[in-house]
Amino acid sequence: MTRPSHTLVVGGTRGVGRAFAARAAAAGDLVSAIGRTKVEDAGGTALRYFEVDVSKPDALADTLATVVDRGPIRSAAFFQRYRGTGDAWEGELATTLTAARQVIEWMALPPNHTEAASIVVIGSSAARFIASEQPASYHVAKAALVQLVRFYAVNLGASGIRINAISSGTIVKTESREFYDAHPELRALYREILPLGRMCTADDIVDAAMFLLSPRASFITGQNIMVDGGLSLVWQESLARRMTALKDLVIVSDKRRSD
Repeated sequence: MTRPSHTLVVGGTRGVGRAFAARAAAAGDLVSAIGRTKVEDAGGTALRYFEVDVSKPDALADTLATVVDRGPIRSAAFFQRYRGTGDAWEGELATTLTAARQVIEWMALPPNHTEAASIVVIGSSAARFIASEQPASYHVAKAALVQLVRFYAVNLGASGIRINAISSGTIVKTESREFYDAHPELRALYREILPLGRMCTADDIVDAAMFLLSPRASFITGQNIMVDGGLSLVWQESLARRMTALKDLVIVSDKRRSD
């Protein structure tokens, strides 16, 4: 009997990571989800949760040693995010960036991955733009994470490992759905500004990750896929005018419009 593919989910105990872990398990994978949130395993399933603070290198190394006892990794997905109360700069870089590097380099060792392995990391629109509600540490960590993807795509390609990023803006997750449902004015705003006319959901990110980790994406590596409903295509000045009383102001001269 063929052994199921083993998927590692970093930050897989809550949010989009937990949704992805459940989807991968439902698809028949053996799934190991690690994260700081304690989650009880569902008895008799292939999905196992491992409680660990990924910003602690020694604890993370011990957890990875336990995870690989279940079999070498075929695919890995990174959803971790710093949510501690300490120094945001150190915590974000340790959780988002250093932990990703540690796991990727561990996975690249020959005993720890299968042939044609694949990796997906979750970036952010804040790697390119400035999100006023996020600290400097978040912007720097996400930008560096996207560059890390490019670096490892080049340096691990010969080992048969592909790695890509997925970036988006605001995502409606299980934990935040009640908040957005209670604020229909926010949902209306997103319908107005997003070309596809709706908010991004956890399923949208999971769908993209499942594709990038699958053999159907076997010649895609080093890319940062924007899953944002087209928002990053909209020129900020045009969007600002459309959302204000200036939306009907013609700023292109009659001569240019007639050329």
